[in-house]
Amino acid sequence: METKKERVFKVLRNEEVRDVPVGFWHHYLEDEHVDALKTSAYHTQNVEGAKKFKEEFDPDFVKVMTDGYFYLPIELDISSVETLPNFSLVPITHPWFQKQIELAKEYREIYGKDIAIFHNLFAPLWHFEEAVRKAYKVDAEESHEIILGYLKENPEVVASCLDKIADNLSLLLKEVVKEGVTDGIYLSAQDMHRYIPDALYRLYVTPSEKKVLENAKEFSPYNLLHICGWRGNTNFLTIYQDYPAIAFNWAVNTECLSLREGKKFFHDKCVIGGFLNTEDSILFTGNKGEIQNYTQKLLKDVGRKGVIIGADCTLPRSIDYAKIQYVREACKGDFQKIVG
Repeated sequence: METKKERVFKVLRNEEVRDVPVGFWHHYLEDEHVDALKTSAYHTQNVEGAKKFKEEFDPDFVKVMTDGYFYLPIELDISSVETLPNFSLVPITHPWFQKQIELAKEYREIYGKDIAIFHNLFAPLWHFEEAVRKAYKVDAEESHEIILGYLKENPEVVASCLDKIADNLSLLLKEVVKEGVTDGIYLSAQDMHRYIPDALYRLYVTPSEKKVLENAKEFSPYNLLHICGWRGNTNFLTIYQDYPAIAFNWAVNTECLSLREGKKFFHDKCVIGGFLNTEDSILFTGNKGEIQNYTQKLLKDVGRKGVIIGADCTLPRSIDYAKIQYVREACKGDFQKIVG
């Protein structure tokens, strides 16, 4: 009998399957940006949330929700632009790495060997932004202005920082992918074009993101790219067309690019998504019939080859698991027999 992992791998390889997988997830902490290294209860809460998700929904595949372990704990020397890349690498023995490895192993224990698990990682720019915020003690918008200033003054230095962060993040890959704990990574990127012009991003940011994905490919071919459209943020999707990922997940509704259109846009690679992820969307307000009709419309439009039905981004914690179960029912090959 085919396992969930085997079926998901078929889909990622762009093979047609009878039952189309679904991929939904949500954060397990009330504030996913907390520092879990300071409070062990956050790690426990994450694991308990994963157990509940397994028991009440039993997903087709899993993303390790790295709540509390979002940002690499680096410290920038901001005395000048030239000193920015002088930060020390975080060793693999650091708790930030070790607790994530532990978390990934706990996910594998919860879900077993027959399901695909992907480890969540944020692209180097996200880590650089967080380090800038901490160094200057500023908010997100102010850090954006600072980074743009860096890019205009000395873009090669910024690129050097991002490349170094990519190398540092890649230390985790051997531990959670090569060793068989997870099956690949789920890399979250956002081009931030609201403050970084397209050309600058392509020249000085993109190489670090591609580097993480290329490094991940050394350990597994099954690496996913999430182009984050959280809270209505749009992206220059053309930046990502040639990224070395096996599947692409973007904000279908925010970017106004359907799954069918995205399939063509991303060179016929596997696509993930379809549902808006806000609490006023059909996934939250719709009844069973409305949700399943919407699901069927998505599949009719995009087809059943190389597609995973999911959401634009992480779902709010208030999601009723019954609603996403309705989606999975409608993705089964014999759905019409079930409802008929």
